[in-house]
Formats: sequence, C-alpha cells, structure tokens
Amino acid sequence: MKLFDPHIHMTSRTTDDYQAMADAGIAAIVEPAFWLGQPRTHTGTFEDYFLSLIGWERFRASQFGIRHFCTMGLNPKEANNPEIAEAVIELVDLYLEKDGVVAVGEIGFDDQTPAEEKYFIRQLELGKEHGLPILIHTPHRDKAAGTRRTLDVVKDVGVDPALVLVDHNNEETIASVLDTGMWAGHSIYPNTKMDEHRMVSIVQNFGGERVIINSAADWGVSDPLKVPKTAQAMREAGISDDVITEICWNNPVAFFAQSGRLDLEAVATNVRVDQTKLWFGNSVLRGQTPRVDD
Repeated sequence: MKLFDPHIHMTSRTTDDYQAMADAGIAAIVEPAFWLGQPRTHTGTFEDYFLSLIGWERFRASQFGIRHFCTMGLNPKEANNPEIAEAVIELVDLYLEKDGVVAVGEIGFDDQTPAEEKYFIRQLELGKEHGLPILIHTPHRDKAAGTRRTLDVVKDVGVDPALVLVDHNNEETIASVLDTGMWAGHSIYPNTKMDEHRMVSIVQNFGGERVIINSAADWGVSDPLKVPKTAQAMREAGISDDVITEICWNNPVAFFAQSGRLDLEAVATNVRVDQTKLWFGNSVLRGQTPRVDD
C-alpha cells in the first residue's frame, strides 16, 4: 500500500528518516513552510529557506524514492513580526508560482493576534489569486475557539471550502470542519496532539471522507513514521483497506492535485532512484555505494 504524509518538515529530519519512510511505504510527502524554532530576522533567510524547499529537499527525497511537494506561506508565529512580514508576503506571492508548490501554507492562527489575522487573510487572498489550495494551521492553545475563528475567517474571505485543508484537528473540532465542506487533517504525535488509537476512534465515528492524517514531524519530539503506524492501527482495529487507502493516499492526492501541480499518473508511479546524481555538487552519500534503479 502506497502511503502519503501530507505534512512533514523534512528540513529538520535526516537521511535515515527518508530511508525508514520509504521502507515503510511512504511514496509522497508535502513539506509545508513553517517556523524553524526561533525567529528569523532577515527576509533573505526566508528566501533561502523557500529555495531549499523547491530544490535541495525535493532532490534529497528523490534519492530515496519519495516524491516531494511543498507549500509556501508566512507562518502564524512570524506573522507577528512587522519588521519582516510585509516583505515575506511579497516573497510568498512570487514563490507560489514555483514548480512543486501545491498550496499556500501553513497559515492561520497561533496566539490569535490581530497581526496573525491580517496576514492570514492576505494569504487566503493570495490562494484565490493563484488558484491554489490552502493548508491551515490551527492553534495548539485554545484549539476549539481558534478553529471556530479560523472557519469564520475562511468563510468571510470567500474561499471555496473544497480548496481548504484545516490541520491539527482533534475530537473537539473535526465535526465543525467537516460540516463546512473543508478537509480535516490530523497530526499524529508520540505524546501530544492525536495518537494512533484516538485517530482510529475518529475514523470509526466519521469515516474517511475528507479525512487526512500526517506526522507533522519536525525538529521537536515527533515521529516521521506515524502515518504507517496509524494505518497499521486502523487495520488492526478492523477498518477496511479501502478506507485506509482513502485516508492515507487518495485523499491527500485528491486535495493537492487541485493545485494542477500534482499529476495523478506521475504520483502513482515509483520514483527511479539514481544516487549518482548531484545537487550543486552535493550528494546524499558520504563515500557509500550509490543506489541506481534499473
């Protein structure tokens, strides 16, 4: 079974993670632009980061047989920095036109400040202008209220609900998201957010329509194998392979294909690995024998 992790921050992960993911059946990923753990102080650091998402990380994933897509956006935390926010929004507008960029995101609320709402709205409008789907981060604190506010803002801006993926849901929020016609994402974490067994219960109660799971693995305590582990937990709970495939492959493919930059036939085809290739003179290998698929 092919698996898709539609929210994972591979910039923070190792080549061992890529190999383990490929071995576990993960064939495609989406890497959203996000917060790097401390505030960036110059607009140029955002541009170099955006370039790495459409360049080096895409190459690195391909070296392990994984298709890499990404999203571009000003994350909610750094939307509160007025010294860089306006210039970064101009960069986002530019990079939303790049190959491999399949959505605006991750955007939304963190502390639910006026500045966050201002740039949330600006980027929703950019999504409409570029004809791209939207990936939304819901706040970790006061999640229920933050999700309600998120849904209201999206409705006020007039974004097509079918083009919106609201992420980091839980038992409190999924019904309200699905009721709008939007897609409901769930981040499966080792100790916080959702876990495999809670996700099984959600699927048992809500089914698989417009339901998506991801690892959201990053530089913190997280697990890049949470999608295959959750798929296994669903299988052990008696959930059918058809529903598991819907959640772990068909749904993320269908959602991000709305960008026009995720080809349905191509993504279903295995990536031919050629580890003799270089990216600006760099290889993922360190003197090891390269893998070259026939």
